[in-house]
Amino acid sequence: MEGQDQDQEDQGQDQDQDQEDQGQDQDQDQGQDQEERDQEKRPARVVGLSLCDSAPLLWRAQDLRTVRSLGLVGALLGSLPRTPRQNIRLGRPLLLLPEEERLLREEGAAVLPEQNQDVVGVAPAEGAGPQQQYEEEQQRSFQQQSALALEDRKSALLRAMTSSPAGSGSGTGSNETLQRLLLDLHQNFTFPRSALAVQLSTSRAGLSYCPEARSFLQASWPIRAQDEPRSQARYQVFRDLRGRGFFLTSAGKFGGDFLVYPGDPLRFHAHFIAVCVSLDESMCLLDVLAVARLGSNVKKTVLLCSPAPDGPVRYTSLQWSGMM
Repeated sequence: MEGQDQDQEDQGQDQDQDQEDQGQDQDQDQGQDQEERDQEKRPARVVGLSLCDSAPLLWRAQDLRTVRSLGLVGALLGSLPRTPRQNIRLGRPLLLLPEEERLLREEGAAVLPEQNQDVVGVAPAEGAGPQQQYEEEQQRSFQQQSALALEDRKSALLRAMTSSPAGSGSGTGSNETLQRLLLDLHQNFTFPRSALAVQLSTSRAGLSYCPEARSFLQASWPIRAQDEPRSQARYQVFRDLRGRGFFLTSAGKFGGDFLVYPGDPLRFHAHFIAVCVSLDESMCLLDVLAVARLGSNVKKTVLLCSPAPDGPVRYTSLQWSGMM
């Protein structure tokens, strides 16, 4: 009997130990799952914001790719270096909507200007002062522009030789002459320093990478952080629509708050014009008719978006059907 009791006690201890091991394994699995979920929520890359009169700008190409992968579009403002006198195709910087900037900051995917001292650009070498950095940058720019000018001169020479009657004839003589001219041009070409194109400094501190210049606009953050009811309603609508998978841009020229796209704006047209109004806000009937008529003319549906105080956003669609 004593031997049987001892066996039962041993079996009970083994079962308790197995249960404890299973519980520890489950806790470890739950902890690993939670860590994986947290890592998925964390942004893959943090973008560096710059301010220009309280307007959030992105300058780096990798930051533009990052926010695009997050479904944020923004608007390009800068001119292209080779074609500055046109506004059909624009380049960096990228201007973000206030709602896009707030969403990035809440998700931890953006660095505020006061923390963005060593994010923009390449870290300077140890012991290199501002004057030395400026001279090195000017030298790199001079070498790049010299190579571009040489290529342009070679292209002009090739066009001139091929278009002239003497150079258009076939034969080894014309080819040898062309090769000799190109070789002479390559050996004797000089790009004068006076022709170097430089970027002039601007008086707007927000367009500078200098930490001292950016600190000048730190006072703009409390002003921009004011919790206005209108701004809060716009942000709730923006976050809700973005959470549903839509892409949003500004709709100022359409008389609304946001243009709502079913996918990337490079591939789709906007389907909706979002107008943000509170639930207790009264609207003039003529304003409703005007925005509905405008939406019909541009083949878009008008959405009246009203965030509830403690609930989801309520949407009301308006479509023009005709005069009664």
